[in-house]
Amino acid sequence: MLSRYYTVKKEACEHEINIQKSRFIAHIKRAETEAEAQEFIQTLKKKYWDATHNCSAYIIGEHDQIQKANDDGEPSGTAGVPILEVLKKKKLKDTVVVITRYFGGIKLGAGGLIRAYGKATSEGLNTGGIVERRLVQIVHVTVDYTWIGKIEKELRASEYMIKNIHYLENVIFDIYVNEDQIKNFIDWIKDLTNAQSKINQGEKLYIENDV
Repeated sequence: MLSRYYTVKKEACEHEINIQKSRFIAHIKRAETEAEAQEFIQTLKKKYWDATHNCSAYIIGEHDQIQKANDDGEPSGTAGVPILEVLKKKKLKDTVVVITRYFGGIKLGAGGLIRAYGKATSEGLNTGGIVERRLVQIVHVTVDYTWIGKIEKELRASEYMIKNIHYLENVIFDIYVNEDQIKNFIDWIKDLTNAQSKINQGEKLYIENDV
């Protein structure tokens, strides 16, 4: 699992621009499998069946191993590839984009099409938003109540994020810790509490922050 990577927000988004009387509607969604990306593309093709083109591209996989681009009738290399290039330039993963075009009667030429599809993709991504997904592990720190003030104060002043505090027989702090910082965190807590704490490592998961 990657320690961190960029992708789009979970919710699908839509953004429209007009260039030389042609409508370019960008549809953007997170897709973690090729089947999911294809389903999104086919759904939009059915919805916008009357459009001149429904061009698409997606990039999927931890190492970007699945990359596809489709011009859907536009001149070769003028639509799908420019969409894909924007995704690559922004270092996005698990992202599918469909650009629906309604032709306005004015031909743009190859260069104009490349710029138009690239612009529609970039503006769509800006509208929908990009997030950084960071792999963290939940670390459970159990201490006596005499430590609660100091531990909470130090945690809130640190780079670590408190998920929950459980007030039971003892106090249990659930902390999000970056996977590559686990050892440093454990050493820090032991030093902070004079080794008077119990530390258990919990589940790993991704948390997201807007970019």
